[in-house]
Amino acid sequence: MPRTERPHPGHSQLDTYSIDQLVDAFVEDQDGALDAVRAAREDIAAAVAAAVPRIEAGGRLIYVGAGTSGRLGLLDSVELYPTFSWPRERCVALLAGGARAVYEAVEGAEDDPAAGGADLRAAHVGPNDVVILLAASGTTPYVLGALLAAREAGALTIGIANNANSPIEHEADHGVTLDTGPELISGSTRLKAGTAQKIALNTLSSAIMVRLNKVYGNLMVDLRPTNAKLKRRAVALTMLATGADEDTVKSTLERAGFQVKVAILAISRSLPIDEAQARLGAARGNLRLAMSS
Repeated sequence: MPRTERPHPGHSQLDTYSIDQLVDAFVEDQDGALDAVRAAREDIAAAVAAAVPRIEAGGRLIYVGAGTSGRLGLLDSVELYPTFSWPRERCVALLAGGARAVYEAVEGAEDDPAAGGADLRAAHVGPNDVVILLAASGTTPYVLGALLAAREAGALTIGIANNANSPIEHEADHGVTLDTGPELISGSTRLKAGTAQKIALNTLSSAIMVRLNKVYGNLMVDLRPTNAKLKRRAVALTMLATGADEDTVKSTLERAGFQVKVAILAISRSLPIDEAQARLGAARGNLRLAMSS
């Protein structure tokens, strides 16, 4: 039996706990998620290093999973556009059972390896793509089918599982084991196994985006301001980076189409918007390099 399916050794009388005891137990058990990700840091770093050149060459991020794992992959993919202006067409999420599985369990969908392979091939995956495969058990047939198809297409494969020595870990180019062990509610991997996957995905995709020049210092300077909140954030970030007053920043951002990096460069180097855009393009989006040119 996989460790994620075994009964938790410390809470065999969970159903008798008071509400305070239940809350404490669930919160404290989440410590295991962070411990598991810490233990996998070297493998995550290796996966990032392998992924960046393929993405720089025009590849996409492809997430594959079933159930909670699939939904976490979908969440990570969706958040990359507003956070980093990452093109939607370069971020694909494949979920066993399709779109309906986002909102409800589609029983049996995860048990079909042929469907995983078919979905992967339908996405026209190629050698520059990076396929991130998620499965708490490490044995989900849908994900294994997609993994085989991704390897046949020559894509880089990153397998993330919560059980050691799983097929997904061994058959992917880069295996990442998040060994979270038994869940507080036996087998409910939406708990700390899911938390560990979320931390790992945050780390993996964010580190890739930093390497793709989406961050200046630790400021999120390539966000896509799609609503009022993000527009306010764009103003605040530009003020932090330049020290300019709010009116100057707002007017510059408006002329720059709310491209934060362009506005920062234009203000900091007293450049017209078109020249700031040209310098940034010549620096391949690297604001720090453009600032020094």
